[in-house]
Amino acid sequence: MSNKATLEINGQKHEFPLIVGTENEVGIDIKALRSVTGGVTTIDPGYKNTGACESAITFLNGEEGVLRYRGYAIEDLADKADFLETAYLLIFGELPTKVELDKFHNDIKEESHVDEDLKKILDAFPKSAHPMGVLSSLTSALTAFNPSSVNVDSEEDMYHSIVKILAKFPVLVAWTMRKTQGQPLNYGSKNLGYVENILKMMFEKPNEDYVQNDVLYNALDKLLILHADHEQNCSTSTVRIVGSSHAGLYASLSAGISALWGPLHGGANQAVLEMLEAIKEDGGDTKKFMAKAKDKQDPFRLMGFGHRVYKNFDPRAKIIKVAADEVLADLGVEDPVLDIAKGLATEALSDPYFVDRKLYPNVDFYSGIIYRAMGIPVEMFTVMFALGRLPGWIAQWREMRLRKEPIGRPRQIYTGETHREFKTAENR
Repeated sequence: MSNKATLEINGQKHEFPLIVGTENEVGIDIKALRSVTGGVTTIDPGYKNTGACESAITFLNGEEGVLRYRGYAIEDLADKADFLETAYLLIFGELPTKVELDKFHNDIKEESHVDEDLKKILDAFPKSAHPMGVLSSLTSALTAFNPSSVNVDSEEDMYHSIVKILAKFPVLVAWTMRKTQGQPLNYGSKNLGYVENILKMMFEKPNEDYVQNDVLYNALDKLLILHADHEQNCSTSTVRIVGSSHAGLYASLSAGISALWGPLHGGANQAVLEMLEAIKEDGGDTKKFMAKAKDKQDPFRLMGFGHRVYKNFDPRAKIIKVAADEVLADLGVEDPVLDIAKGLATEALSDPYFVDRKLYPNVDFYSGIIYRAMGIPVEMFTVMFALGRLPGWIAQWREMRLRKEPIGRPRQIYTGETHREFKTAENR
């Protein structure tokens, strides 16, 4: 294959170098396009064919159903690593040694408190406030309590900033949920692991000793690993572009949370449960709604099936389906909404229409089922997504700053009015 691409515009040919990734992905380097063509640019709504950066963090092949973090298959990480190991891998590039992991965990424990004044900000929100809006605001507010900017040229300074946000973010997540439920705000325990403390802070009752459920721990640990990064998606590219202005880590993360909030991105698992509730209210006839989903004239869409990136299957869904089955069996939950979910999944996996089109249940479908069974309110589902995605956002922000990437500044094709003469108000 040639190492250049040729573009012909108005009879003039221009050559541009090709960039080949380590997994043989090919990109056309058009950094010089406008200068060599006298102002020609590209148009690519949604950036579906535009590479905004080179990255060594996550490889995703949607056609083959492949997802790897730093070269490690998601199946191996979900089976053999825990979430904190995976976070370290994503952020620093290698799996930690036992000594490195212990230090990482201990350093996080030392920072796992927030300034008491942050509670005043939380108190100002009504209980009706959406948890994602609260979480985004609290994350941004951390900047006020940690005003010094990160010196990205100092490994020590960068490490401490990363440890701080990994320590404090689960506290904000737990407090956000407990605020909506009128529960007292609490902290974790130095005797528990990272994910164990997340569960403790979320579910500990003020008048009961907290008892860990290993099935729920394993399910949540896997869910967080599966959500930890996903290449240059909407929220991740938001974190990078905000950070490219040299905005701080917390401000960039807050922007990522807001991007994740949308129903086309992180809000998808919430949309799944809202769909299931609607089916229940209609009588719970899954076959009726399967038929509606296949009817091109019907506006109904089956949420949680298929994926805009994975054209074959979502490798994360295969993993988390097992955990969903284990959680439902362990908790013995009797819930008509979950019964509808199981019925839809069973029918979709055997229906030729869905099988031929590879419209399999995706990770959003199963994560919604698990969170519902655990007793997490539906409005908190996207917050849990953000909790899992935190290491990926940090890794992407760190990579972007260390590579000294230029500020993000997309171009446009102007389609408005051409020059017009201004007229005063009485002459219009």
